[in-house]
Amino acid sequence: MTALDPDVVGEVEASCVCLHVQRAGRTVGRHYDKAFRPLNLTNWQFSLLAAVGGADGPSVNELALLLGMDRTTMTRNLRVLERRGLLTMRPDDQDGRIRRALLTPEGRDLFLKALERWRTVNETMKARITPASLPSVWDAFERIAQP
Repeated sequence: MTALDPDVVGEVEASCVCLHVQRAGRTVGRHYDKAFRPLNLTNWQFSLLAAVGGADGPSVNELALLLGMDRTTMTRNLRVLERRGLLTMRPDDQDGRIRRALLTPEGRDLFLKALERWRTVNETMKARITPASLPSVWDAFERIAQP
């Protein structure tokens, strides 16, 4: 087996945007998952409950766009929460082909239980970023997330 040139490997390790964003994302996700574990909730499910609860019945497509994923993956994630009784899916009033997600009382209650845990871990994660640089970090994330 032929080893790669260490300079090339170092270049990738030092400058690959994907590597750095993914490593940070996995680390951050583990912290949130640990906080939500006692509630049998993942960080992704918490975000999805927030997105559903913060709007008046968002469509699958609207949720997929908001959370940066494809429609098929969004549908699978919604089904998991629907099976748990945390949300319901209903047809759109004007176009029955469009499905809209709504929190159930159980979903709302679980979200509210998770909220204090989220606040704690969110402040911990934000503390890793200097307050002065936080706006530029948010801006960078937004620019990276654009299609």
